[in-house]
Amino acid sequence: MPTLRNVISTLDQNGREAMGPGVLLFHYPDPNILNGSLITVESNHYCVLKSRGAILNVYGTGQHQLETPDKPIFGSIQKAFYGGQSPWQYEAIYVNRAKSVVRARGTALSREMAELNYEVDYYVHVETEQDAVKLVQHMPHDGHVLTSDAVNAYAAPVVEQAVNQIVQLTPLEQVNEKIIDIGELVRAHLQEFLAVYGITLNDVKVLISPRDERMRELLALRAFGMTEQEALRAYLALKLADRGLPTAVNALVGQPLQIALLPAGVLGDLSQVGFGNGAVAQR
Repeated sequence: MPTLRNVISTLDQNGREAMGPGVLLFHYPDPNILNGSLITVESNHYCVLKSRGAILNVYGTGQHQLETPDKPIFGSIQKAFYGGQSPWQYEAIYVNRAKSVVRARGTALSREMAELNYEVDYYVHVETEQDAVKLVQHMPHDGHVLTSDAVNAYAAPVVEQAVNQIVQLTPLEQVNEKIIDIGELVRAHLQEFLAVYGITLNDVKVLISPRDERMRELLALRAFGMTEQEALRAYLALKLADRGLPTAVNALVGQPLQIALLPAGVLGDLSQVGFGNGAVAQR
């Protein structure tokens, strides 16, 4: 005979909360939910009660006694008519009302077909009991939990489409000037999409940067007001300076390296002290 559990909650056997950060939905794993059980709902949760696919009730904060039409059937009647199983099966599904942060990452292409990395952080929560029912009805989940990562698997294509809608028409250097427009477009598309699942979108933050490190450094130099040619020379000078080469200054000012011709007697003296990197200028 299955063990009767009097209290149904989101705490495991060790007293740990099953609905931590990043968990939007928790399916109570014990199928033996019977009449008279107590359903405990925390202040930031909803509990949706289902029976064989149908929504029976939604519980808010507090402790609620479960009153169902099921009466445990035992003995020969249960075995004969139901194969040893109770005819009533109930599911308690908890929905997290607290805000969760979800991160979508991807690659976009600028107008010049330059690759850009984007990160979109969006904050979501389930607002009402009706929204909790929508989440349970429309968002499939694997196992006993639905995580924010699983939600992002559905929402990521929507984010990608919204980002590329503006980025692909924008020159590389002007992408960050459009960051507010991109954020507003992502918000509009995401809110419309997530509303079907009963999820409310609170805020969206967008970050876009060149995928290539070299391009990122060049754009940083351009931000100082340099022309394209000046930025290229400064980038070359920085790379030469990192290697300790004296030609870095020449690269920065755009002047060739001048090697002065020295008298023959001076060359002998310089060879004794090891001038420069060992190179000797001949007359």
